[in-house]
Amino acid sequence: MPSAETSPLLNSNGNHHDPESSCDADPKKRGIVWGALTALFAAALVLIFGFHDEFANTFGPLLGLVPTDPALAALFILDRAPYHLDLPILVRGLYRNNVSAVDLAHTMPAHVDIPRLRKGKVGGFFWSTYVQCPNPKLTGEDFLNATWRVRDTLEQIDVSKLLIEKYPETFKLALSAADIQSAIGSGKIASLLGVEGSETLLPCCANTTPLAFDMSPSTHTCHNAFADSCGFEPGIIPLHHGLSPLGYTLVEEMNRLGVLVDLSHTSDKTAKDALKHSKAPVIWSHSSARAVHNVPRNGENQTDAVVMVNFAPFFVATPGNATVAAVADHVDHIASVAGKAHVGIGSDYDGIGDVPVGLEDVSTYPALIAELYRRGWNKYELGGLTGGNLLRILHKAEEVSHKLRATGALPRYDIYEKRTDL
Repeated sequence: MPSAETSPLLNSNGNHHDPESSCDADPKKRGIVWGALTALFAAALVLIFGFHDEFANTFGPLLGLVPTDPALAALFILDRAPYHLDLPILVRGLYRNNVSAVDLAHTMPAHVDIPRLRKGKVGGFFWSTYVQCPNPKLTGEDFLNATWRVRDTLEQIDVSKLLIEKYPETFKLALSAADIQSAIGSGKIASLLGVEGSETLLPCCANTTPLAFDMSPSTHTCHNAFADSCGFEPGIIPLHHGLSPLGYTLVEEMNRLGVLVDLSHTSDKTAKDALKHSKAPVIWSHSSARAVHNVPRNGENQTDAVVMVNFAPFFVATPGNATVAAVADHVDHIASVAGKAHVGIGSDYDGIGDVPVGLEDVSTYPALIAELYRRGWNKYELGGLTGGNLLRILHKAEEVSHKLRATGALPRYDIYEKRTDL
């Protein structure tokens, strides 16, 4: 006789089939099972089609689907983007560069701190090292006299690196596109360094561009030895009528080094010269669309680049009308002219005094994504807006650098023609 332990196995093999042990042979049991499955299937259909929004919002993210609710969709999509922020100048102005006195783990005075960066799902940003234009009476008309702008820039670079080191669980220094992806993949905020205004470079040799910077605008709100600025308001008188001879060489050296050419703050002619001369794509790190709101800082119709939209109310709309919707209008316009692959988010938080209604600090980025989702942007387009487009530009700039070096491109040693000491 088979033991009790082997009987079920024999039954399952069909050697000693027991009709009472199988529901297949019991119409009543089979009816109960199929009835339950049918009820579950019917309930799922009712939930999906009768309560589509509730189902999509609750279970959609678990299945890789975008929720229908714009606010939830924004949180699902916003993983995560590099922006342009002016935190270093805030540390300089309020804390006299004393990093030990800065507590990014708690609420900071302006727009940026770690809790709000996390709430806004920020995956990276340019630590913009901004300095004001030097007094033209001190620099002289040929920019030959010394100022403290190089010192101030180096101090802000030091502040940025020290803050990144102070919060290693949150920030990671990123000097390449691969570094950005690695940082975001590990749950950290990719930290890129940017120089706002090449007046921080000594007007001597074009090869003085620092290798570690991922961004180096040609000007700020004043002309320099390299290029013309757009100024702050209309009416600034051109100096070089675009890039200077040394400016052309600077663009070439930036291409060789893989440093991004950033055209925010430049004049229209400077931007056009750089677009024609640069072998790598360029960016506008914090500008908007002039066709939407006509101020000099906003770019004209451009392609083969990424324009990262600025949130400063003066650049967004007429006084009192800067809102999330107004910022979204700039994003939509740039996308309609150049394509959705050529627009990003610049913000300029900590570098602006006022902010649009609904975009009060870095925690509110999802509000803009939700607005664009309502307007029909899909998750892939919004993924490009919130980082993918900029990463593509970074990759291409690095490819150009690698090709130039591989073909023997040498550093440029052009001397500023107005120097008399060399």
